[in-house]
Amino acid sequence: MSRSPAANWPLLLVLCGAIFLEGIDIGMLNVALPPIRSELGLSTGALTWVMSAYVLGYGGFMLLGGRAADLFGRRRMFLVPLAVFTLFSGLGGLATEGATLIAARFVTGMCAAFMAPAGLSIITTGFPAGPRRDRALLIYSGTAGGGFSAGLIAGGLLTAVDWRWVFFAPMVPALLVLIAGLRLVPRDPVRTGGRPPVDLAGALTVTGAVLLLVLGVEQAAHAPVLRTAAVLTAGVALLAAFVVIERRSAAPLVRLGLLRSWPLVRANVMGLLFTAGFFGFQFVAVLYFQELRGWSAERTSYAMLAMGADAVLAPVLTPRLVRRFGHARVIVTGLLCAGLGYALFLPVGADWPYPAMFPSMLLVGVAFALVYGPLTIVATDGIEAAEQGLAGGLLYTSFQFGAAFGLSAVTAMTVAATGAGGSPGAALAGYHAGLTVPAGLALLALALGVTALVRRRRSGPPGAAPGPGRDPEASRHGRGPHATPVP
Repeated sequence: MSRSPAANWPLLLVLCGAIFLEGIDIGMLNVALPPIRSELGLSTGALTWVMSAYVLGYGGFMLLGGRAADLFGRRRMFLVPLAVFTLFSGLGGLATEGATLIAARFVTGMCAAFMAPAGLSIITTGFPAGPRRDRALLIYSGTAGGGFSAGLIAGGLLTAVDWRWVFFAPMVPALLVLIAGLRLVPRDPVRTGGRPPVDLAGALTVTGAVLLLVLGVEQAAHAPVLRTAAVLTAGVALLAAFVVIERRSAAPLVRLGLLRSWPLVRANVMGLLFTAGFFGFQFVAVLYFQELRGWSAERTSYAMLAMGADAVLAPVLTPRLVRRFGHARVIVTGLLCAGLGYALFLPVGADWPYPAMFPSMLLVGVAFALVYGPLTIVATDGIEAAEQGLAGGLLYTSFQFGAAFGLSAVTAMTVAATGAGGSPGAALAGYHAGLTVPAGLALLALALGVTALVRRRRSGPPGAAPGPGRDPEASRHGRGPHATPVP
């Protein structure tokens, strides 16, 4: 990009505004579901699709969206989806039947799948490698988490007026971000040699594969076993076909050699596990507050306000911790906070006072601040500029697949433990069972993080241990776009 480093910060503000709107969109809808069901007369299955449609569009088109940013221009793939996202958000507010709302949610999810990796790749190619880029990425990822947290609060307040404002309210700031983006997002360099070839077969197979896999995981808790197995099998078959196509393609959509980067693969797996636990915990907490305790949407929003600590910590504290201790230690610390927060909430009772639950909410918010941003840095560090959009698409696909998996696993555990009983005791037993899922996922992610940290220490040359202010991985392999990934 041609802009000077000083000019990059207004651009970062625009990108953060877009990712904030994407996060707040998800958060607000979570607390608006009961009145939506009541007014539109939706069944439980249809209500589930209001949430699932967005996840399906987001997760299904993320890889294609990430690669499209690399092939057709990051500016175009950021601004056009942002405009459509704004339009269909308003359409959701005008919906008078479930089908219209579900369709609008699917399209907004699909737009986010193109917009998010394009925004991420604009940062990774527009900021010089090193502390400046790391800080920008941490601010960007922290803004996304802050948007989700703010959405929980704003959703409760807007729903108290009318649930349709959950869809209308973001339109004005979205238009402002779009107008600013038209001026500040730089144009992509003019390509020489004509339009790049498009791997259409690869795009169709991988999009179909991810759509089916996300759908299968999402519906596993409430669909017949045979149907779920058939959907997952079809998804795996398409994924296998995609691998064959990419091996033979002269211009593959996804260069399979990219997956040999151990930091990238590790970051994606840990991101999947972490977001699965985070969304699973949030889902159980909302059910506990509203269905068992009978709290209103507004009170539930305030109860979960502490989870918004990431909005403050991610841009302020996390960059300092990363500079002082390195990405790996910060991520492991965040996973410890997540595991501890989930464990403290495991024995929650039917009449627990809120101060007893507050530490869990705060620890989960701190964990998000310490894990999400550094994982984004690790997943994109050392990747060629021409594949930054793809790397971002892979990571966000892992995040979305993790969210679907976490919600499905928690729902399945909760329903199985609750059984046919409708008593508060049975419901509480179901919540206790569901809470074991995020706790277990946090432990798995922590084990992977600790293993990587130990491996990195052992592989370091004798007498050349990095100082406390440097990332061990970065000190050995560099931070530039051509840095060699850890094997």
